Amino acid sequence: MSLVLESDAFVEGAPIPVRYTCEGDDVSPPLSWANLPEGTASLVLIVDDPDAPDPAAPRMVWDHWILYNLPPEASLAEGMTSDRLPVGTGEGINSWGRVGYGGPCPPIGCHRYFHRLYALDVRLPSELGTPTKDELLLAMEDHILGRTELVGLYEKR
Repeated sequence: MSLVLESDAFVEGAPIPVRYTCEGDDVSPPLSWANLPEGTASLVLIVDDPDAPDPAAPRMVWDHWILYNLPPEASLAEGMTSDRLPVGTGEGINSWGRVGYGGPCPPIGCHRYFHRLYALDVRLPSELGTPTKDELLLAMEDHILGRTELVGLYEKR
């Protein structure tokens, strides 16, 4: 069985409900995982949008949420904030230049939002602090036991 990432708010390839976007409450959706590879010591979650700013002519990947050192036995309830994250979880800097969740808010068209979960064989060093996505990906290198993704769609009303 392979690693699974799920949400009670939306399914693979379906629209993300407005509640989790800039047009709603802009809170993080609930996320849970199963079938972790043997030896998983921590998890990394990266939520990004490769369609920015315009899906017809994407020019960048917009990072919405970056978490690392998530405990394998944890899950993420709806509306996670820094003070509610599982103990030991680190946060990275998103494309707004801050930590925390920033929901879908596409300027034009229907965008894809990739929720990528990585199972690692180590806990990453606390010296990482608040890394960028690129810094986190570099630190994860050679430690990935498995990965999966959950893709949701959103287009502003």
